[in-house]
Amino acid sequence: MPPFNLTSLTPATFILAGIPGMEKSHIWISIPFCSIYLAALLGNGVLLFVIRTERSLHQPMYLFLSMLAIADLMLSTTTVPKMLALFWFRAGEISFDACLTQMFFLHFSFSAESVILLAMAFDRFVAICYPLQHAAVLTQSVVVKTGLVALLRSFCIIFPCIFLLKRLPFCGHNVIPHTYCEHMGIARLACADISVNVLYGLAVPFAAIVVDVILIAVSYVLILLALFRRPSRTARHKAFNTCGSHVCVILLFYIPAFFTVLTHRFGREIPHHIHILLANLYVLFPPLMNPVVYGVRTQQIKEKVMKVFICPKSCLLQE
Repeated sequence: MPPFNLTSLTPATFILAGIPGMEKSHIWISIPFCSIYLAALLGNGVLLFVIRTERSLHQPMYLFLSMLAIADLMLSTTTVPKMLALFWFRAGEISFDACLTQMFFLHFSFSAESVILLAMAFDRFVAICYPLQHAAVLTQSVVVKTGLVALLRSFCIIFPCIFLLKRLPFCGHNVIPHTYCEHMGIARLACADISVNVLYGLAVPFAAIVVDVILIAVSYVLILLALFRRPSRTARHKAFNTCGSHVCVILLFYIPAFFTVLTHRFGREIPHHIHILLANLYVLFPPLMNPVVYGVRTQQIKEKVMKVFICPKSCLLQE
């Protein structure tokens, strides 16, 4: 008997099925999804433009914020255009390699964003607990190296997933009941043991994110202890304001993420289309809200946006 060729069982293409049970509503669902995506592009684009053009914002806090905006754009752009093509034109076909690429950048941007949020927490910790050393500790060189660490860690965590999926035979199963490709969604189509995929996909990235969350929590505990020791109420209020935006962004990022993971793993009674809707909102909602939170709560950004976009127009009118 000739040897069994596993490579012949790798499909040339996958079919993204969209939201199972809600196929007739795809067009209607696409309207808010497209609107949120365009608003996220606009908000993060404005944020990047203002930080890039205003030299007074070339500080660690705002440089980390620009990294966060880039990660948000990657997170949503990796998934939403293909999702809208599926909803509008029923273009659910995606090549095997393109599916793996989408999966990689989806998880990669999520992991990178987590590291950036940790770096922002460390920046707030140094700024509040050791204000005199802040400029010496968080130089532009350190900020750039932190960005490189975020890229390198995310790459090292997510890249093995590609090989874990490439080794699997699929026996002709190529319909993914989702709007985008993600690691376990692809692995579940395999006609082989996927215990390694389950173990790696849950343990390694989840452990890395949990470590980030613990370090962020420790940072804010130390920040709170330092704030309560300050005698001036005005100083405490100002410090709380500088941390408030970051705390909101952390909650917007981690709460939906953990909720999605936990319901996906343990919420067997929750209908499948609810899982898919939550997963779709997760790649849309943080990229939409992050620039809004920082634009509304951060006075410096609000002033610079007014200066860049409002003042030139008023000056032209006066002339």
